[in-house]
Amino acid sequence: MAEDLPNPETAIWAALKRSLFEGRPMHEAAAGIVELDAPARAEDAAVVPIAIRTKLEQKPERYVKRIYLIVDNNPSPIAATFDLSVASGRADVETRIRVDQYTYVRAVAELSDGTLAVDRRFVKASGGCSVAPGKDAATAARLGRMRLAVEQSAYNQATLAQLMISHPNDSGLAMDQLTRLYPPAYFVRSLEVAYAGKPILSAELDFSISENPYFRFYFVPAQAGALTARAVDTSGTVFETRLEVRRDASRAAH
Repeated sequence: MAEDLPNPETAIWAALKRSLFEGRPMHEAAAGIVELDAPARAEDAAVVPIAIRTKLEQKPERYVKRIYLIVDNNPSPIAATFDLSVASGRADVETRIRVDQYTYVRAVAELSDGTLAVDRRFVKASGGCSVAPGKDAATAARLGRMRLAVEQSAYNQATLAQLMISHPNDSGLAMDQLTRLYPPAYFVRSLEVAYAGKPILSAELDFSISENPYFRFYFVPAQAGALTARAVDTSGTVFETRLEVRRDASRAAH
């Protein structure tokens, strides 16, 4: 029940509101702008599904231009920032995160007119940031492989796409059991997605995003063209893929 939850006005949230948003007022979920979906109790703290849904169409006169995904009690609370455009069609994003300890997770939507809106969920999970990623030979061989897929491809309609990146997204907080040392953090730090050369989504990411990062998002294809994705990790390595999108069939690229 709601009365059993801790005070949502945590110290870290107060600090982030000052540093990121300069204390500007925020609409709560009841305003019908943004909604966050997260499990109350996660089955796996290293892979917690998150869905951010906005209630506005992406129109030139007013649209969601940025979404902040914040995990209060993680070592690095700003898990991701997503920049969107009118060409996104819908400013909805899904991903998977690590949760280090019981925490509020928040989604803040910033609109093109400066409006801020926030929704939050309290997630019961712990230890997700210190789980060691898979390091077998097969995992290493798949490093940087990307899978981009489109579930439908009707022109001039918001079309759902998903992207998976094979990467350990190592937090640097998991001790190597052989050396007893902590390896440096090694994760996908930025992402850019475009369609027919026009930006759809870009993101700045942190190790709070789970191993093998996964994203679902929307775009509006006006005609046949290429959906492209470019990711860069903390070592500076660049990973790229593209998918030709046509109205006649859904497709996937690896």
